Amino acid sequence: MLPDNREAILDDLRLRMQRILARSVLAPRRHPDASPPLSFESRLGEYGPLYIREKSYSLLHHAGDMPIASARFADRDQLAHFALDPRIAGCDPARALYLDTETTGLSGGAGTLAFLVGIAFFCDNLGAFQLEQLFLSDLAHERAMLEHLAARLREASMIVTFNGKSFDMPLLRSRFVMARMTPPKEPPHLDLLHIARRVHRARNVACRLGAIETNVLGFARVDDVPSSEVSARFWSYMRTRRDDEILGVVEHNAWDVVSMAALVALYGDSLETTRLSVSDLVGVARTLSRAGMTERAIEVATRAYVGGAGAKSLRARAEIFRTIGDRASAMADLEQFCATVDDPNARLELAKLYEHFAKSPKQALELIDRGTSESEEATKKRRARLIRLTSPASRERESVTKSREGEGKA
Repeated sequence: MLPDNREAILDDLRLRMQRILARSVLAPRRHPDASPPLSFESRLGEYGPLYIREKSYSLLHHAGDMPIASARFADRDQLAHFALDPRIAGCDPARALYLDTETTGLSGGAGTLAFLVGIAFFCDNLGAFQLEQLFLSDLAHERAMLEHLAARLREASMIVTFNGKSFDMPLLRSRFVMARMTPPKEPPHLDLLHIARRVHRARNVACRLGAIETNVLGFARVDDVPSSEVSARFWSYMRTRRDDEILGVVEHNAWDVVSMAALVALYGDSLETTRLSVSDLVGVARTLSRAGMTERAIEVATRAYVGGAGAKSLRARAEIFRTIGDRASAMADLEQFCATVDDPNARLELAKLYEHFAKSPKQALELIDRGTSESEEATKKRRARLIRLTSPASRERESVTKSREGEGKA
Protein backbone atom coordinates (compact mmCIF):
# COMPACT_ATOMS: atom_id res chain seq x y z
CA MET A 1 0.00 0.00 0.00
CA LEU A 2 1.33 3.41 -0.97
CA PRO A 3 1.93 6.02 1.75
CA ASP A 4 -0.22 9.16 2.06
CA ASN A 5 2.12 11.18 -0.16
CA ARG A 6 1.79 8.65 -2.99
CA GLU A 7 0.92 11.31 -5.58
CA ALA A 8 4.14 13.20 -4.85
CA ILE A 9 6.12 9.96 -5.08
CA LEU A 10 4.51 9.05 -8.40
CA ASP A 11 5.17 12.53 -9.78
CA ASP A 12 8.82 12.21 -8.77
CA LEU A 13 9.08 8.82 -10.47
CA ARG A 14 7.50 10.18 -13.64
CA LEU A 15 9.98 13.04 -13.71
CA ARG A 16 12.93 10.70 -13.20
CA MET A 17 11.69 8.43 -16.00
CA GLN A 18 11.20 11.39 -18.30
CA ARG A 19 14.74 12.64 -17.68
CA ILE A 20 16.13 9.21 -18.51
CA LEU A 21 14.04 8.97 -21.70
CA ALA A 22 15.04 12.44 -22.85
CA ARG A 23 18.70 12.34 -21.82
CA SER A 24 19.99 10.80 -25.04
CA VAL A 25 18.35 13.54 -27.08
CA LEU A 26 18.77 16.61 -24.91
CA ALA A 27 22.18 15.97 -23.37
CA PRO A 28 24.49 14.64 -26.11
CA ARG A 29 28.01 13.89 -24.90
CA ARG A 30 29.63 15.26 -27.99
CA HIS A 31 28.17 18.74 -27.48
CA PRO A 32 27.60 19.56 -23.81
CA ASP A 33 26.78 23.13 -24.90
CA ALA A 34 22.98 23.56 -24.76
CA SER A 35 22.89 26.76 -26.81
CA PRO A 36 20.05 27.16 -29.34
CA PRO A 37 20.33 27.96 -33.06
CA LEU A 38 21.87 31.33 -33.86
CA SER A 39 18.55 32.96 -34.73
CA PHE A 40 17.33 32.51 -31.13
CA GLU A 41 18.21 34.82 -28.25
CA SER A 42 18.53 33.87 -24.61
CA ARG A 43 16.48 35.55 -21.88
CA LEU A 44 17.21 34.68 -18.28
CA GLY A 45 14.16 34.32 -16.06
CA GLU A 46 13.00 32.73 -12.82
CA TYR A 47 13.26 29.21 -14.26
CA GLY A 48 16.48 29.67 -16.19
CA PRO A 49 17.18 30.69 -19.78
CA LEU A 50 14.38 31.02 -22.31
CA TYR A 51 15.46 30.61 -25.92
CA ILE A 52 13.17 32.67 -28.12
CA ARG A 53 12.98 33.82 -31.72
CA GLU A 54 10.67 36.72 -32.60
CA LYS A 55 9.38 37.74 -35.99
CA SER A 56 6.81 40.38 -36.92
CA TYR A 57 4.54 40.06 -39.94
CA SER A 58 3.02 43.19 -41.41
CA LEU A 59 -0.76 43.32 -41.42
CA LEU A 60 -0.44 43.51 -45.21
CA HIS A 61 1.13 40.04 -45.27
CA HIS A 62 -0.79 37.45 -47.28
CA ALA A 63 -0.78 33.66 -47.07
CA GLY A 64 -1.77 32.88 -50.62
CA ASP A 65 -4.99 34.75 -51.36
CA MET A 66 -5.79 35.69 -47.76
CA PRO A 67 -4.50 38.74 -45.85
CA ILE A 68 -3.74 37.58 -42.33
CA ALA A 69 -4.97 40.89 -40.89
CA SER A 70 -8.54 39.84 -41.71
CA ALA A 71 -8.30 37.23 -38.96
CA ARG A 72 -8.51 40.06 -36.40
CA PHE A 73 -12.02 40.89 -37.62
CA ALA A 74 -13.27 37.37 -38.33
CA ASP A 75 -16.97 36.80 -37.72
CA ARG A 76 -16.87 35.06 -34.36
CA ASP A 77 -20.44 33.75 -34.69
CA GLN A 78 -19.61 32.14 -38.01
CA LEU A 79 -16.45 30.61 -36.58
CA ALA A 80 -18.55 29.20 -33.73
CA HIS A 81 -21.00 27.67 -36.21
CA PHE A 82 -18.22 26.17 -38.31
CA ALA A 83 -16.52 24.80 -35.18
CA LEU A 84 -19.84 23.58 -33.72
CA ASP A 85 -18.72 25.23 -30.48
CA PRO A 86 -20.92 28.08 -29.14
CA ARG A 87 -18.12 29.23 -26.81
CA ILE A 88 -16.13 30.57 -29.76
CA ALA A 89 -18.82 33.23 -30.30
CA GLY A 90 -17.72 34.85 -27.04
CA CYS A 91 -14.03 35.04 -28.04
CA ASP A 92 -12.39 38.11 -29.52
CA PRO A 93 -10.47 36.98 -32.65
CA ALA A 94 -8.06 39.91 -32.18
CA ARG A 95 -6.87 38.29 -28.93
CA ALA A 96 -6.51 34.73 -30.24
CA LEU A 97 -3.31 32.79 -29.58
CA TYR A 98 -2.12 30.71 -32.55
CA LEU A 99 -0.10 27.67 -31.49
CA ASP A 100 1.86 24.88 -33.16
CA THR A 101 4.48 22.48 -31.81
CA GLU A 102 7.35 20.53 -33.34
CA THR A 103 8.12 17.39 -31.37
CA THR A 104 10.64 14.60 -30.95
CA GLY A 105 8.02 12.08 -32.07
CA LEU A 106 4.40 11.74 -33.15
CA SER A 107 3.31 9.13 -30.61
CA GLY A 108 2.64 11.62 -27.83
CA GLY A 109 4.00 9.19 -25.23
CA ALA A 110 6.10 9.85 -22.14
CA GLY A 111 9.28 10.23 -24.17
CA THR A 112 7.86 12.84 -26.54
CA LEU A 113 8.95 16.45 -26.04
CA ALA A 114 7.88 19.67 -27.71
CA PHE A 115 11.30 21.01 -28.65
CA LEU A 116 9.85 23.97 -30.56
CA VAL A 117 6.66 25.83 -29.72
CA GLY A 118 5.44 28.48 -32.12
CA ILE A 119 2.90 30.98 -30.82
CA ALA A 120 1.57 34.12 -32.46
CA PHE A 121 -0.88 36.89 -31.73
CA PHE A 122 -1.94 40.29 -33.03
CA CYS A 123 0.03 43.01 -31.28
CA ASP A 124 -1.66 46.41 -31.29
CA ASN A 125 1.48 48.16 -30.08
CA LEU A 126 3.50 46.93 -33.05
CA GLY A 127 0.63 46.91 -35.51
CA ALA A 128 1.67 43.43 -36.59
CA PHE A 129 1.14 39.72 -36.27
CA GLN A 130 3.80 38.76 -33.76
CA LEU A 131 5.40 35.31 -33.90
CA GLU A 132 7.35 33.87 -30.96
CA GLN A 133 9.16 30.56 -31.28
CA LEU A 134 10.42 28.88 -28.13
CA PHE A 135 13.26 26.38 -28.49
CA LEU A 136 14.16 23.63 -26.03
CA SER A 137 17.68 22.27 -26.20
CA ASP A 138 17.96 21.02 -22.61
CA LEU A 139 15.29 19.46 -20.40
CA ALA A 140 16.44 21.67 -17.52
CA HIS A 141 15.13 24.69 -19.46
CA GLU A 142 11.65 23.31 -20.08
CA ARG A 143 10.06 25.11 -17.12
CA ALA A 144 11.12 28.48 -18.55
CA MET A 145 9.49 27.65 -21.87
CA LEU A 146 6.31 26.38 -20.24
CA GLU A 147 6.02 29.41 -17.96
CA HIS A 148 6.22 31.75 -20.96
CA LEU A 149 3.59 29.69 -22.76
CA ALA A 150 1.32 29.73 -19.70
CA ALA A 151 1.54 33.53 -19.53
CA ARG A 152 0.49 33.82 -23.17
CA LEU A 153 -2.40 31.40 -22.64
CA ARG A 154 -3.68 33.46 -19.73
CA GLU A 155 -3.84 36.54 -21.97
CA ALA A 156 -5.61 34.81 -24.87
CA SER A 157 -9.32 34.83 -25.66
CA MET A 158 -9.00 31.48 -27.45
CA ILE A 159 -6.43 28.99 -28.76
CA VAL A 160 -6.18 28.38 -32.50
CA THR A 161 -4.45 25.22 -33.75
CA PHE A 162 -4.52 22.71 -36.57
CA ASN A 163 -5.10 19.30 -34.94
CA GLY A 164 -4.17 20.78 -31.57
CA LYS A 165 -7.08 19.23 -29.69
CA SER A 166 -5.79 15.74 -30.42
CA PHE A 167 -2.05 16.34 -30.38
CA ASP A 168 -0.47 19.68 -29.39
CA MET A 169 -2.47 20.57 -26.30
CA PRO A 170 -2.60 17.08 -24.72
CA LEU A 171 1.19 16.87 -25.19
CA LEU A 172 1.77 20.29 -23.62
CA ARG A 173 -0.52 19.45 -20.69
CA SER A 174 1.54 16.34 -20.00
CA ARG A 175 4.72 18.43 -20.14
CA PHE A 176 3.35 20.79 -17.47
CA VAL A 177 2.63 17.79 -15.24
CA MET A 178 6.04 16.26 -15.83
CA ALA A 179 7.67 19.59 -14.99
CA ARG A 180 5.67 19.72 -11.71
CA MET A 181 3.77 22.75 -12.89
CA THR A 182 0.01 23.29 -12.75
CA PRO A 183 -1.30 23.37 -16.32
CA PRO A 184 -2.82 26.78 -17.04
CA LYS A 185 -6.54 27.20 -17.51
CA GLU A 186 -7.18 27.00 -21.23
CA PRO A 187 -9.52 29.33 -23.11
CA PRO A 188 -11.88 27.90 -25.76
CA HIS A 189 -10.03 26.01 -28.47
CA LEU A 190 -10.62 26.53 -32.19
CA ASP A 191 -9.17 23.52 -34.00
CA LEU A 192 -9.05 24.36 -37.70
CA LEU A 193 -8.59 20.74 -38.74
CA HIS A 194 -12.18 19.99 -37.74
CA ILE A 195 -13.49 22.95 -39.73
CA ALA A 196 -11.40 22.01 -42.76
CA ARG A 197 -12.82 18.47 -42.75
CA ARG A 198 -16.38 19.80 -42.73
CA VAL A 199 -16.00 22.66 -45.18
CA HIS A 200 -13.78 21.06 -47.83
CA ARG A 201 -15.33 17.60 -47.74
CA ALA A 202 -17.05 17.95 -51.15
CA ARG A 203 -13.71 18.78 -52.79
CA ASN A 204 -12.00 15.69 -51.35
CA VAL A 205 -9.06 17.85 -50.27
CA ALA A 206 -6.59 16.02 -48.04
CA CYS A 207 -6.90 17.59 -44.60
CA ARG A 208 -3.22 18.31 -44.11
CA LEU A 209 -2.19 21.90 -43.65
CA GLY A 210 0.08 21.84 -46.71
CA ALA A 211 -2.72 20.47 -48.90
CA ILE A 212 -5.14 23.11 -47.57
CA GLU A 213 -2.60 25.82 -48.39
CA THR A 214 -2.24 24.60 -51.97
CA ASN A 215 -5.88 23.80 -52.76
CA VAL A 216 -7.67 26.43 -50.68
CA LEU A 217 -5.35 29.33 -49.86
CA GLY A 218 -3.63 29.15 -53.22
CA PHE A 219 0.07 28.82 -52.50
CA ALA A 220 2.71 26.14 -52.15
CA ARG A 221 5.68 26.20 -49.80
CA VAL A 222 9.15 26.25 -51.30
CA ASP A 223 11.93 24.10 -49.81
CA ASP A 224 9.77 23.13 -46.86
CA VAL A 225 10.83 20.40 -44.42
CA PRO A 226 8.24 17.57 -44.50
CA SER A 227 6.60 16.88 -41.14
CA SER A 228 7.91 13.33 -41.30
CA GLU A 229 11.50 14.64 -41.17
CA VAL A 230 11.09 17.08 -38.26
CA SER A 231 12.14 14.81 -35.42
CA ALA A 232 15.12 13.41 -37.37
CA ARG A 233 16.30 16.95 -38.13
CA PHE A 234 16.14 17.81 -34.43
CA TRP A 235 18.15 14.74 -33.39
CA SER A 236 20.73 15.51 -36.05
CA TYR A 237 21.00 19.09 -34.80
CA MET A 238 21.48 17.90 -31.22
CA ARG A 239 24.40 15.74 -32.35
CA THR A 240 26.09 18.27 -34.62
CA ARG A 241 24.85 21.72 -33.46
CA ARG A 242 24.75 22.72 -37.11
CA ASP A 243 22.15 25.42 -37.69
CA ASP A 244 21.36 24.19 -41.19
CA GLU A 245 19.99 20.99 -39.64
CA ILE A 246 17.24 22.80 -37.72
CA LEU A 247 16.49 26.17 -39.36
CA GLY A 248 14.30 24.50 -41.97
CA VAL A 249 12.18 23.12 -39.12
CA VAL A 250 11.96 26.58 -37.58
CA GLU A 251 10.69 28.00 -40.88
CA HIS A 252 8.27 25.09 -41.24
CA ASN A 253 6.81 25.93 -37.83
CA ALA A 254 6.49 29.63 -38.73
CA TRP A 255 4.66 28.73 -41.93
CA ASP A 256 2.20 26.58 -39.98
CA VAL A 257 1.32 29.38 -37.58
CA VAL A 258 0.89 32.07 -40.25
CA SER A 259 -1.28 29.77 -42.39
CA MET A 260 -3.60 29.25 -39.43
CA ALA A 261 -4.22 33.00 -39.26
CA ALA A 262 -5.05 32.98 -42.98
CA LEU A 263 -7.53 30.14 -42.43
CA VAL A 264 -9.26 32.01 -39.60
CA ALA A 265 -9.54 34.97 -41.98
CA LEU A 266 -11.05 32.69 -44.63
CA TYR A 267 -13.50 30.83 -42.39
CA GLY A 268 -14.50 34.02 -40.59
CA ASP A 269 -15.09 36.03 -43.78
CA SER A 270 -18.60 37.03 -44.88
CA LEU A 271 -20.29 34.31 -46.90
CA GLU A 272 -21.50 37.02 -49.26
CA THR A 273 -17.95 37.81 -50.37
CA THR A 274 -16.21 34.58 -49.38
CA ARG A 275 -13.23 33.20 -51.28
CA LEU A 276 -14.47 29.67 -50.60
CA SER A 277 -15.33 27.70 -53.73
CA VAL A 278 -18.90 26.69 -54.59
CA SER A 279 -17.95 23.11 -53.67
CA ASP A 280 -16.89 24.34 -50.23
CA LEU A 281 -20.31 25.96 -49.83
CA VAL A 282 -21.79 22.45 -49.84
CA GLY A 283 -19.76 21.66 -46.71
CA VAL A 284 -20.64 25.05 -45.23
CA ALA A 285 -24.35 24.34 -45.74
CA ARG A 286 -24.14 20.97 -44.02
CA THR A 287 -22.16 22.46 -41.14
CA LEU A 288 -24.60 25.35 -40.67
CA SER A 289 -27.43 22.83 -40.57
CA ARG A 290 -25.66 20.89 -37.81
CA ALA A 291 -25.23 24.18 -35.96
CA GLY A 292 -29.01 24.76 -36.08
CA MET A 293 -28.84 27.49 -38.75
CA THR A 294 -31.17 25.65 -41.14
CA GLU A 295 -32.58 28.62 -43.07
CA ARG A 296 -29.10 29.95 -43.68
CA ALA A 297 -27.97 26.44 -44.59
CA ILE A 298 -30.67 26.12 -47.27
CA GLU A 299 -29.72 29.51 -48.66
CA VAL A 300 -26.03 28.53 -48.90
CA ALA A 301 -26.82 25.12 -50.45
CA THR A 302 -28.97 26.88 -53.05
CA ARG A 303 -26.11 29.29 -53.81
CA ALA A 304 -23.82 26.30 -54.26
CA TYR A 305 -26.25 24.68 -56.69
CA VAL A 306 -26.83 27.84 -58.71
CA GLY A 307 -23.06 28.42 -58.72
CA GLY A 308 -22.41 25.06 -60.34
CA ALA A 309 -21.66 22.72 -57.43
CA GLY A 310 -23.88 20.13 -59.07
CA ALA A 311 -25.54 17.07 -57.57
CA LYS A 312 -23.66 17.30 -54.27
CA SER A 313 -25.44 20.55 -53.45
CA LEU A 314 -28.82 18.94 -54.18
CA ARG A 315 -27.98 16.04 -51.88
CA ALA A 316 -26.97 18.42 -49.10
CA ARG A 317 -30.07 20.57 -49.52
CA ALA A 318 -32.31 17.50 -49.45
CA GLU A 319 -30.76 16.46 -46.13
CA ILE A 320 -31.37 19.93 -44.70
CA PHE A 321 -34.99 19.96 -45.91
CA ARG A 322 -35.55 16.64 -44.16
CA THR A 323 -34.21 18.00 -40.86
CA ILE A 324 -36.89 20.72 -40.85
CA GLY A 325 -39.67 18.35 -41.99
CA ASP A 326 -40.05 19.74 -45.50
CA ARG A 327 -40.44 16.34 -47.14
CA ALA A 328 -41.85 17.66 -50.40
CA SER A 329 -38.76 19.78 -51.07
CA ALA A 330 -36.48 16.96 -49.93
CA MET A 331 -38.22 14.56 -52.31
CA ALA A 332 -37.89 16.98 -55.24
CA ASP A 333 -34.14 17.38 -54.68
CA LEU A 334 -33.60 13.65 -54.22
CA GLU A 335 -35.49 12.89 -57.44
CA GLN A 336 -33.21 15.23 -59.35
CA PHE A 337 -30.14 13.81 -57.60
CA CYS A 338 -31.03 10.16 -58.23
CA ALA A 339 -31.69 10.90 -61.89
CA THR A 340 -28.00 11.63 -62.40
CA VAL A 341 -26.10 9.87 -59.59
CA ASP A 342 -25.95 6.15 -58.74
CA ASP A 343 -26.24 6.41 -54.96
CA PRO A 344 -27.87 3.48 -53.06
CA ASN A 345 -28.26 5.58 -49.89
CA ALA A 346 -30.11 8.35 -51.74
CA ARG A 347 -32.38 5.81 -53.45
CA LEU A 348 -33.32 4.36 -50.08
CA GLU A 349 -34.17 7.81 -48.69
CA LEU A 350 -36.25 8.62 -51.77
CA ALA A 351 -38.01 5.24 -51.61
CA LYS A 352 -39.03 5.94 -48.01
CA LEU A 353 -40.45 9.32 -49.04
CA TYR A 354 -42.38 7.71 -51.91
CA GLU A 355 -43.82 5.10 -49.57
CA HIS A 356 -44.64 7.14 -46.48
CA PHE A 357 -45.06 10.70 -47.77
CA ALA A 358 -46.13 10.52 -51.42
CA LYS A 359 -48.05 7.26 -50.83
CA SER A 360 -46.61 5.91 -54.06
CA PRO A 361 -45.48 2.33 -53.33
CA LYS A 362 -45.03 1.62 -57.05
CA GLN A 363 -42.33 4.31 -57.38
CA ALA A 364 -40.75 3.13 -54.13
CA LEU A 365 -40.66 -0.45 -55.39
CA GLU A 366 -38.96 0.63 -58.62
CA LEU A 367 -36.18 2.27 -56.60
CA ILE A 368 -35.80 -0.74 -54.32
CA ASP A 369 -35.39 -2.99 -57.34
CA ARG A 370 -32.50 -0.78 -58.54
CA GLY A 371 -30.66 -1.51 -55.29
CA THR A 372 -30.31 0.38 -52.03
CA SER A 373 -27.99 0.42 -49.04
CA GLU A 374 -30.35 -1.62 -46.84
CA SER A 375 -29.42 -5.09 -45.71
CA GLU A 376 -30.72 -8.04 -47.70
CA GLU A 377 -33.18 -8.97 -44.94
CA ALA A 378 -34.53 -5.42 -44.59
CA THR A 379 -34.85 -5.09 -48.37
CA LYS A 380 -36.80 -8.35 -48.52
CA LYS A 381 -39.29 -7.11 -45.91
CA ARG A 382 -39.62 -3.69 -47.56
CA ARG A 383 -40.22 -5.23 -51.01
CA ALA A 384 -42.89 -7.58 -49.64
CA ARG A 385 -44.68 -4.68 -47.97
CA LEU A 386 -44.52 -2.54 -51.11
CA ILE A 387 -45.87 -5.39 -53.24
CA ARG A 388 -48.84 -5.73 -50.89
CA LEU A 389 -49.42 -1.97 -51.09
CA THR A 390 -49.47 -2.08 -54.88
CA SER A 391 -52.05 -4.89 -55.00
CA PRO A 392 -55.55 -4.01 -56.33
CA ALA A 393 -57.16 -4.69 -52.95
CA SER A 394 -54.77 -2.36 -51.19
CA ARG A 395 -55.36 0.39 -53.76
CA GLU A 396 -59.12 0.00 -53.35
CA ARG A 397 -58.87 0.27 -49.57
CA GLU A 398 -56.73 3.38 -49.93
CA SER A 399 -59.27 4.90 -52.32
CA VAL A 400 -62.11 4.26 -49.89
CA THR A 401 -60.10 5.74 -47.02
CA LYS A 402 -59.35 8.91 -49.00
CA SER A 403 -63.02 9.21 -50.00
CA ARG A 404 -64.16 8.98 -46.38
CA GLU A 405 -61.55 11.50 -45.32
CA GLY A 406 -62.86 13.87 -47.99
CA GLU A 407 -66.46 13.43 -46.78
CA GLY A 408 -65.39 14.09 -43.21
CA LYS A 409 -63.76 17.35 -44.17
CA ALA A 410 -66.85 18.38 -46.10
